[in-house]
Amino acid sequence: MISTTSSTADMVTQGKLQINAVDNVEDKNSGRLGFFGWILVLVFFCLILSAWLALSNTQIVKEYERAVIFRLGRITDRKPKGPGLFFILPCTDNFVKVDLRTVSFDIPPQEILTKDSVTVSVDGVVYFRIYCPISSVANVSNAHVATRLLAQTTLRNVLGTKNLAELLSDRESISLSMQEALDEATDPWGIKVERVEIKDVKLPQQLQRAMAAEAEASREARAKIIAAEGEMKASRALKEASLVIAESPSALQLRYLQTLNTIAAEKNSTIIFPLPIDVLQNFMQRK
Repeated sequence: MISTTSSTADMVTQGKLQINAVDNVEDKNSGRLGFFGWILVLVFFCLILSAWLALSNTQIVKEYERAVIFRLGRITDRKPKGPGLFFILPCTDNFVKVDLRTVSFDIPPQEILTKDSVTVSVDGVVYFRIYCPISSVANVSNAHVATRLLAQTTLRNVLGTKNLAELLSDRESISLSMQEALDEATDPWGIKVERVEIKDVKLPQQLQRAMAAEAEASREARAKIIAAEGEMKASRALKEASLVIAESPSALQLRYLQTLNTIAAEKNSTIIFPLPIDVLQNFMQRK
């Protein structure tokens, strides 16, 4: 009886052990993803990586900008990208943004010796813009700096061929010639020079005083000439008036009375004793 009970207990114990082993195997199998699970994880990871690469390599340029793209050191297209959204390839592409707006800069004062050997200080202003972004990136290292330096040398070269009088009176033609020279020189760089203006011309103090004295002397000479011409015209008018009065003796008396009326109209203390001219004529006849 005891042996039967012990065998039954052993069987029960073995059954429990087998059930526990089966449960452990099922738990281990349930913790694994399986082949299709790993495929789904890999696809999800690839989607996340693709989205990150797309967002990180998406670039935006504004309406007044253009982008020149280099792929493995070469320009990808002869037409710049933009405005708007564009994509670049990671690790192989890089790009340079170019501003197409008009840029202005001041030319520093330049000490220039004119054609008639006068030293003056001249400064100006230049307006330019980039019309070909690819040329401005591929043909020159720094288009803005190169244009500034070229404007200084062009100002000196152009004004060196002008006299001081031309420099002071004919600024429009000088500005136009400078614009044409700059535009022709910067055309391979993709730059359009729109306007060049001369701001100020500074003369030495001694030259300013000499020019002021010369102008004053010329004004005085013109004033004397004008006064002499007025005296000549007045003498001619008096001669004609005397001829008219000589024809009519009573006209002289009327003129005398008009002069008295003019003097009496003013508030003064002048006392006039009218003397008939006929009395003087008697003395003149005796002589």
